[in-house]
Amino acid sequence: MKPRKRIYYTPEQKAIIWDRYKQGDSLHEIARMFDRYHSSIMPTIYQTGGFRPPVRKRHRLSLSLDEREEISRGLAEKCSIREIAKKISRAPSTVSRELRRHGGLTNYRAAKADKKAWDNALRPKACKLKPYIV
Repeated sequence: MKPRKRIYYTPEQKAIIWDRYKQGDSLHEIARMFDRYHSSIMPTIYQTGGFRPPVRKRHRLSLSLDEREEISRGLAEKCSIREIAKKISRAPSTVSRELRRHGGLTNYRAAKADKKAWDNALRPKACKLKPYIV
C-alpha cells in the first residue's frame, strides 16, 4: 500500500479554512473548496482543539528585521559590536548573541537570521530535561 503524501496548507488557505469552519460549514464542504478529502482539513482544525489559533506576532523586545539589517550593514562596514549596538540602541550582548546564533562575523545574513528566529519561536519547545529523566 502506497503511503499518502502529507498536504500542507498556506497561511492564507488556513485562514479560509478557519473562516468557513466558524461559519458552520462542514469539513466536507471546506475540503471541496480545495479539491481535497475532508481528512486533510481535520488536522488543521483538531490540532488546536477546534479553536482558531491566535495570530503570530513578534515579541516587542525581540530584534526586528530592520535592526538585523543594521547589524549586517555594520559588519560590512567593519564596525565593532559596541558601535553596532549603539546604532540600534541595544546592549552589546544582544548583538553578540545574535551574531553567535546566526553565523558569526563572516556568515551573518539578516533575512536568514530573521526567518530562523521566527521559526525558533514556535511552540511547543523540546523539553531540555528529557535526557535526564530517571
